[in-house]
Amino acid sequence: MTYPPQYPAGLSDKSKVVAGILGILLGSLGVGRFYTGHTKIAVLQLVVSICTFGLGGFWGLIDGILILVNGGTDAQGRQLRD
Repeated sequence: MTYPPQYPAGLSDKSKVVAGILGILLGSLGVGRFYTGHTKIAVLQLVVSICTFGLGGFWGLIDGILILVNGGTDAQGRQLRD
């Protein structure tokens, strides 16, 4: 029986690369934030994109780039792993 890899305390099981790429490609749908567990921000990104006829997608694009550059946290406040 194999067990999933263990991550050090304070480190998320979510990847900042995956969160960043999802934010860049599907940021207007809030997918990057849904991935990290930030449901309220993700729904807000989706609503803003719908209300602005897609122009709110720039928020997700910028958010994804910032996650790739600066890292981020998951919903429990743990740093995303590299």
